[in-house]
Amino acid sequence: MNVLVLITDQHRADHVGYAGNEALSTPNLDHLAARGMVFDNAWVANPVCMPNRSTIMTGRMPSAHGVTFNDRSLEWGAATHVRQFRRAGWRTALIGKSHLQHGMSRGSAHPVDLDPAVDHGYAAGWDTLEHPERYVAEPPCFPDDFYGFDTVELSIDHGGRMSGHHLLWALEHGARYEDVVVPLTAESPALQRSDRWWQLYQPPYPDELHSTNFVVERTIEFIESCAAADQPWYAWASFPDPHHPMAAPGRWYRRHDPVDIEIPSSFGDRAVFDHAPQYLRDTLRTTPRMQTRYVTPCGTDDPDLVREYLAATYDLIEFLDDGVGRILEAIERMGQTDDTVVVFTSDHGDLGGDHGMLLKGFNPFRGVLQVPMVIADPRRLPGRSPSLAGSIDIGPTLMDLCGVRPHDGIQGVSLAPVVADPARVVRDHVLVEDDLRRSDAARRGMPHRLRTIVTGAAKYTRWCDGHELLFDLAADPDETADLAHRADPRLDAARVALLDSLMAHTDDARGAPVS
Repeated sequence: MNVLVLITDQHRADHVGYAGNEALSTPNLDHLAARGMVFDNAWVANPVCMPNRSTIMTGRMPSAHGVTFNDRSLEWGAATHVRQFRRAGWRTALIGKSHLQHGMSRGSAHPVDLDPAVDHGYAAGWDTLEHPERYVAEPPCFPDDFYGFDTVELSIDHGGRMSGHHLLWALEHGARYEDVVVPLTAESPALQRSDRWWQLYQPPYPDELHSTNFVVERTIEFIESCAAADQPWYAWASFPDPHHPMAAPGRWYRRHDPVDIEIPSSFGDRAVFDHAPQYLRDTLRTTPRMQTRYVTPCGTDDPDLVREYLAATYDLIEFLDDGVGRILEAIERMGQTDDTVVVFTSDHGDLGGDHGMLLKGFNPFRGVLQVPMVIADPRRLPGRSPSLAGSIDIGPTLMDLCGVRPHDGIQGVSLAPVVADPARVVRDHVLVEDDLRRSDAARRGMPHRLRTIVTGAAKYTRWCDGHELLFDLAADPDETADLAHRADPRLDAARVALLDSLMAHTDDARGAPVS
């Protein structure tokens, strides 16, 4: 079986048509969902890009693979499920956003003025292959095994800014350097821009040059080359959108009128923060105009801003849905639909106006923790499953479905039984980790670690300073009623479940002897 992984960035589980969202049109993702298994209860292992992407690659929790925040690269020799496919004879390609190395986010934490805890002994520059400045004239020379990928073409940036192979490709296709190598600030060029927030704008180039089109065209070309050589293939098609800045190009800009957009029902809820750490209340008071960096999570009491924000997000999602359709059509044209397993998911979600918050970052609410997930195996009937699933399960599932030998240390479980029968249950909880550098958190006067466990309808979060939140997701899907401070009888059970899960996920494979 061939494998196609379609992964987006910062995409909520409810921001697709097949999830019941009638505000946007995603016919191609809906069609994929109609012929695959939809996991309506899928959760991340970490709600930040690099940790969760590394978890999907390795099938291991961030505390096990070591990428606990966006300030460090995945170890060069880390075992990944893609490496297992490559060793078994598949051609493998990563097209689009990687973020397995900290190139675009290496300034996200303060450096430590001490000798490193571990000297890996890797050659100098091993972790600089995603540094944007290395693509000014020509791309760096990649090894023939980049975490298991033998073909790599990167789109490193977000919004209207380009870097990586995408930049060089766009310049070859007529892009103007001054239009695409720009700051991620209000000074970035735009044909149109929101009066409320600079991050909502139309970049000054056609949609043919955007990252979505780059990912689509290069993925199709890779698949065509494999088909022509009659080789099995694994393609990781990674769209940088709908991550902010929301900069839909060309005809995709302003497809949605903000006045038609409904804001989340929890938008006005603030009571949930009564027993939460102070930094969350500070987030509410940090408006988009007060952001120090474009990635800083913020809050708003302006419903019209949220409507604009969601409308711009939907524009980007419809653009990438169109791209997904083009890839799937190409596979059909080559006669490989019946030989290809397709996965659709995202690395994490987005707050999207929940409780008056925007973006993401060190936050325990379901908007950022729950993700879309579809696994379409043409050998199995379609369906819809309420069973718990995690991003950590994607690698083990693909290896199981395709008969590929797993590696040691995998902490995820195979969802193959659920793909075959939506009523099957393969896990009783999902653990979510979220960390900051201790020194960085101390500078901001906030806790540096939180853990969340989802068990059935209960979702429990505990910070390292003792703050707690408990929600009944069945009775309170919008997370407005914190049960941790209402003497709820489920609280003790949730605490014990979290403790048991932490012990179960303690790694015993790193550095273990192998035959």
